[in-house]
Amino acid sequence: MQQSDEWRIPLYKIYTDDEDINLITKIVRRGAKWAIGPEIDEFETAIKNYVGAQYCACLNSGTSALHSLLLAYGLGKNDEMIIPSFSFISTANSVLFVGGQPKFADIEDETYGLDPADVINKITTKTKAVIPVDYGGMSCKISEIKQITKNHNLLLIEDAAESLGSRVDGKKVGSFSDSAMFSFCGNKVLTTGEGGAIITESKDIYERVKLIRSHGRLDKISYFNNPNESQYLDLGYNWRMSSITAALGISQLKKLDKIIKMRQENARYLSSRLSKHAQINIPKPPKNYEHIYQMFTIRLNKSDLREKLQNFLSEKRIFSKVYFAPIHLTEFYRNKFGTCNGSLPMTEKISKQVLTLPLYPNMTNEEKNYLVDSIDEFFEQNNN
Repeated sequence: MQQSDEWRIPLYKIYTDDEDINLITKIVRRGAKWAIGPEIDEFETAIKNYVGAQYCACLNSGTSALHSLLLAYGLGKNDEMIIPSFSFISTANSVLFVGGQPKFADIEDETYGLDPADVINKITTKTKAVIPVDYGGMSCKISEIKQITKNHNLLLIEDAAESLGSRVDGKKVGSFSDSAMFSFCGNKVLTTGEGGAIITESKDIYERVKLIRSHGRLDKISYFNNPNESQYLDLGYNWRMSSITAALGISQLKKLDKIIKMRQENARYLSSRLSKHAQINIPKPPKNYEHIYQMFTIRLNKSDLREKLQNFLSEKRIFSKVYFAPIHLTEFYRNKFGTCNGSLPMTEKISKQVLTLPLYPNMTNEEKNYLVDSIDEFFEQNNN
């Protein structure tokens, strides 16, 4: 496998400009408030206004954001939470962090999100929440899942790590659920390197998350500007976002819609060039879904073809990656819960067929053409 600095086309590149640099420089030069600075509130306000949420709290990662929500809702020992196995492992790990029981449900093959029918099948008397995942920059079947949680009096906590800015029926992702989380790590459409946020309609949950992210401390004024003893009301963690990180978020959010349009244009080009190959399924959003293409994931009709294509692209110095291998088939989850092959047939099928290709906002015509020409060459050599 090629080393990252040798890739002719990496999987992603971060879109940046002078505004990012200027905001960071401003904070560095002021020599104060690198933590708990005014940028935190500004970024949180910008996010909640962008999504259309009542409250937003920023944290140091998407994983911390999801973990904090489960804690804030009081979810814990033996509480079952229905999640997909087709996700990054932190979705399941966050359930374990609070002592809960992850209950894996299968996915559907249109959005690669939780299959509403299987969600219903997995509900028991111990079920407390459903945590759907929006895959690769597009929502799951969130409206159907919301109706299920409403009918069964369950919490709906959306793992929208990859989908800030996408819409369903004109509504921004994150605005359908009781609470949602976003990730801002390096490969996201809006990135701050690391970082995350929660949005919610509940003031109580918002206030609890603020305690949890900062040692359980009640801060009426900034801890670093407070000469008096602080009040510690609960057990908490050091999950705050830095001022520098928030400044990057402010700058990135201002150009998020521009970045999304650039990604969509590049995705349209790749799709138009690759759609001629019968062996490939290109991303196709359902009606009234807006895809922001955090990932451009194709699906090969044969798993062995997927492996051959990935190896071929690697030889061409093109980075591609499988997102995701099933969580329930990892060694840890097999050993802990006895999960096995065949328990989630659609998840296991799709996981063997998907391949994420390079896509980023400022992808050049040369890069796009080299990518699709290489795939054309592969199928010319493997036309049987």
